[in-house]
Amino acid sequence: MAETKRAGFVAILGAPNAGKSTLVNLVVGSKIAIVTPKVQTTRARVRGVRMAGATQIVLVDTPGIFAPKRTLDRAMIEAAWSGATEADLVVLLIDATRGLDDDAMRIVAGLKEAGRRAIAVINKVDAVAREKLLPLAKTLDQTGIVTDVFMVSALKGDGVDDLVRHLAARLPEGEWLYPEDQLSDITERFLAAEVVREKLFLQLGDELPYAATVETERFSEQPDGSARIEATIFVQKDSQKPIVLGKDGRRIKAIGQAARLELEGLLGRRVHLFLFVKVRKNWADDPARFRAMGLNFPR
Repeated sequence: MAETKRAGFVAILGAPNAGKSTLVNLVVGSKIAIVTPKVQTTRARVRGVRMAGATQIVLVDTPGIFAPKRTLDRAMIEAAWSGATEADLVVLLIDATRGLDDDAMRIVAGLKEAGRRAIAVINKVDAVAREKLLPLAKTLDQTGIVTDVFMVSALKGDGVDDLVRHLAARLPEGEWLYPEDQLSDITERFLAAEVVREKLFLQLGDELPYAATVETERFSEQPDGSARIEATIFVQKDSQKPIVLGKDGRRIKAIGQAARLELEGLLGRRVHLFLFVKVRKNWADDPARFRAMGLNFPR
């Protein structure tokens, strides 16, 4: 007898840098969300698909939830809460090294207000003494919004299979939402821009990341099967452009080389990547830039 088909959305909510993108990439089995040590790396919702038997789990990687200061912050947080509102299940991802800090408690309060319950997943358990984990699990249970508690290491994969089995069993019966072999709903154009932005974050350290955004201007298939990609890095000030370029153009070359190599692995073909840097002083308040990032401009 064939298994009953199930399918549904699972929103991953958490504070910045709790490991949401790392967990989603691990569960999906492919890199669909960029990962850096910087907080607020994820700016828009990214969906990844995992088949578990006859169940299709659609994981929604959301931006970290924190106290907003800028227009972009508000748009990111709206995207995160929107993902939770539309999901069949919510995973509350907690960084074991930080516990229930202010950002985590902000999410708990938001879920209570929305009348949503969540599966709590304590991440980075490999970085914390085990005797500290049980009190954290007990505190989560006492919030009144948690149905189950799992302990995982998204970096090492520990405990993740148990979580996947639980999610698959909890999703509603229904037809699959995506083709069986599809891993994500993001386009190759979006992926290219995100990979460049990841390498930009990693190269620049604390110098610039949040003042920059990346857009793919052209993505074309070449006769030999390769891809030609032209992407623009937008910064907010004239003084920021030389930071991205680096001395004699070395930094932009390093960003481009790292991004090209990763894209070739992800796309499975040769990539010709061309990067440009432009100043757009109001990009962080420009609705068109928000649409390019997959965000709604907050009113």
